[in-house]
Amino acid sequence: MRGFITRVILTVCVLSVVAPAFAQRNLSQGLPSQRVLARFGLERAWWSHATMNPAREKVRHISLDEEHLYMQSSGGVTTAFDNETGKRLWAVQLGRRDLPSYPAVSNGDQVLIVNGIQMFVLDKFTGEIQWEIRLPKQPSTSPAMDDRKVYVGMLDGSVFAFDIRKINELYEENMLPQWSAESVLWRFKTAKEIAAPPITTGLVVTLASYDRSLYALGSSDRKLRWQFETDRKISAPLGQTKDAIFLASEDLYVYCLDISNGQIQWDFLTSFPVRETPRVIGEQVFLIPDRGGMFCLSRSFGELKWTQPNIRRFLGATRTRLFTSDAVGNIVVMSREDGSSLGALPLRGFDVRLENDRTNRLYLATSSGLVVCLREIGQEFPTYHKNPDQQPILPIFASEDEDADDDAADDAADDAASDN
Repeated sequence: MRGFITRVILTVCVLSVVAPAFAQRNLSQGLPSQRVLARFGLERAWWSHATMNPAREKVRHISLDEEHLYMQSSGGVTTAFDNETGKRLWAVQLGRRDLPSYPAVSNGDQVLIVNGIQMFVLDKFTGEIQWEIRLPKQPSTSPAMDDRKVYVGMLDGSVFAFDIRKINELYEENMLPQWSAESVLWRFKTAKEIAAPPITTGLVVTLASYDRSLYALGSSDRKLRWQFETDRKISAPLGQTKDAIFLASEDLYVYCLDISNGQIQWDFLTSFPVRETPRVIGEQVFLIPDRGGMFCLSRSFGELKWTQPNIRRFLGATRTRLFTSDAVGNIVVMSREDGSSLGALPLRGFDVRLENDRTNRLYLATSSGLVVCLREIGQEFPTYHKNPDQQPILPIFASEDEDADDDAADDAADDAASDN
């Protein structure tokens, strides 16, 4: 009997060691190997798994800021990762399951998530829900937020501006979500549905409507700063830099507009409507019209630099390379200089793909929640494309030769001092 008990205890101990390792192997099945990635000068920076039930949920959205990666499931669970280490920071169930939702957006301290007609704001570092309000209408796009306000576009063509300070006051007085309407700073009504997430500079918010117009409003007073009209309706989410907006229209044109006054800096005629967000990396603008193909334009003048057929999506860029998807779901690695193909990674199982114009990382996920971050070999520190002013200042280490030269100089100075 004692021998039987001993065998049972040993079996349990072995299973307690083997089971996590077995689960870890199962979770990592399908990850690209380091050997395959090395052919393209890439390596795995990290991989992890979102908190979700793969039996009934799928990954619905994946989004990014300069610090965190957010994955949202169809069941309403949001998981946040450190986007450089892959450390899972928190996971939170928000609202009811299976409601319509939009990708998370954030500012320096908060992350905002819309689920159904409920809008939640969380501490982006801890996942603690700071407040929740009920939206007055059904949203049609992701919201936009800065440090003072939140802007939400609606199916009826309205845009509501919410005052974050007022929301915080209502929360402290335990008046949310019942008194959510008190947090509305202003409402602006267009003729048709809001077509794309608003863009805010902090002083001006820009709205795209299916009434074929782009409106720029004062963020505090709702005063119309300028309006740009197209011949046909807007066909894609807006692209943006610090000083320009990139608007694609069903009239087959892509317009580069001065963000301060709405004046056309240049326009470019495509063969088919562009339905993917124009992506700007440095001095290059990448467009993907319907039926495939990628156009690379000059950021300053809109001149065509090169084209590449069969490309369906922009995924990311490094200093010299471009990551895209082709018609059958391969990851195509290309040269940024001339658009030539450098090869393809058959990672079709990773069908949830982030279009990353913020950093030089590539983020891919499966619908069941497995996520991997790829980077160029040896590039331990990210490059910030969209907000270079937020790039961390890296330490500068002296080389061994420089250290030796410094030591020799110090010795010479000591000798001179002793001679005197």
